[in-house]
Amino acid sequence: MINGLPAHVLVVHAVVVLVPLAALVTVLAAVWPAARRRLGIVTPLLALVAVAFVPLATQAGEWLEEHVPESPLVEQHARYGDGVLGWALGLLAVACGVWLVGALADRRRASTAARDDAAPSVSAAGPSTPSWVAAPWARALVAVVTVAVAAGATLAVYRAGDSGARAAWQDQVTSTGNGGGDD
Repeated sequence: MINGLPAHVLVVHAVVVLVPLAALVTVLAAVWPAARRRLGIVTPLLALVAVAFVPLATQAGEWLEEHVPESPLVEQHARYGDGVLGWALGLLAVACGVWLVGALADRRRASTAARDDAAPSVSAAGPSTPSWVAAPWARALVAVVTVAVAAGATLAVYRAGDSGARAAWQDQVTSTGNGGGDD
């Protein structure tokens, strides 16, 4: 409980905001190299923070599940909620991959440019990076995988959130007013 409210209903908002935001930033970094360079380490760090909130929301949800009446809607929400962590971890892995492959590709491009500008007998300093990191097919593959995982993570959060809202609010709100106000 936090300030008289179940912690789950508060903590879950962090998951609902952070996982889709991390997905969006990761896709942006995967498809737009200038954005990736600008975002830098923020992309995987945002995904890490999002992942950290998922078990908190899940644990708080398990506590809440024990304190509300059993229902098929609550059971469905719990199942969907349990699926979010795997997708969030996948998003973290992809965010780290986008950042790492992008940084290696930038290093390779800089090394190649330095080597091209140097005298024939002078080689560029620094460790070599694999040639595939700068290949167009690698960037396309990273982008496709990123979009798929980001979509899956966002869908998992949506399904869990939608089922949770249905479990909490089903038959609680009517489309007609109760005559209690002008709103």
